[in-house]
Amino acid sequence: MTDLIVIGGGPAGMTAALYALRNGKSVLILEKNGFGGQITYSPKVENWPGTAQMSGNEFADRLLDQVMTQGAEVDLAEVLRIEDRGNTKVVFTDDGQQREARALVIATGVKHRMLGLPGETELVGEGISFCAVCDGDFYSGKTVAVAGGGNSALQEAILLAGKCKKVVMLQDLPDFTGEQKLQEILFARPNVEKRTGMRITALNTEGGELRGVTVEPRDGGPAEQILCDGLFVAIGLIPENEAFRDLAELNCYGYFDSGEDCTTKTPGIFVAGDCRSKAVRQLTTAVGDGAVAALAACRYLDSL
Repeated sequence: MTDLIVIGGGPAGMTAALYALRNGKSVLILEKNGFGGQITYSPKVENWPGTAQMSGNEFADRLLDQVMTQGAEVDLAEVLRIEDRGNTKVVFTDDGQQREARALVIATGVKHRMLGLPGETELVGEGISFCAVCDGDFYSGKTVAVAGGGNSALQEAILLAGKCKKVVMLQDLPDFTGEQKLQEILFARPNVEKRTGMRITALNTEGGELRGVTVEPRDGGPAEQILCDGLFVAIGLIPENEAFRDLAELNCYGYFDSGEDCTTKTPGIFVAGDCRSKAVRQLTTAVGDGAVAALAACRYLDSL
């Protein structure tokens, strides 16, 4: 039996594994896609303290090497459900296996809601971004478009408006749905253009790089070409926590309703990272959660 199973191989999950290993615990990390999570979509990371610049893939590779050197086992498998048997947690995966541990850290992260357009996935990190804090500097003095009209899109655009030559807001609904105060701040900027009732129908590229988008009015008017150097997609995040709702409370948006202590209603089960209800979702806050959750899990294990 393993001391700790970590579900999710992103920064939060791998940091949790690292801290548990450093506390003498055996650890298995289960990841359903690829190790690193959302940070691997960032071609340059320049807000990690102590490192001027690195790629998201570099960060993920280093962290994975570190935890494996410390003794972590890793496996690619999707967790379908968990059974709580008191001091034993049984994890059922899509490969038909059952794995047992005395404690769990769930760090499943989130995925960005996509536009669903041809070529979109290939352009992530190469013209399409999701985080103005992370990637905004790459577009200083350039023109960008922002897809979305809620609070997240408005906040992203406010940051971009301070760096970019022009920001074009593209909202497919008749009105922007974000807070009025945010709208007032954003649309007071002279370099911000707003377009409502516009649906993005195509991504226009040249030489493999994004050069603009095609939009069509919802009311049936003619299509338009909007030139831009980058597109920030801010149409929502999708947590993937539904399989664990019997073991950990979810809020109305599907995030784990856990505080900064990363605990849940089930003894021995902890949560960490972007899958948790929180105000700020950044690389630094993810690894912070991982450390907190792992140390809480170690205290739990030591109490058994």
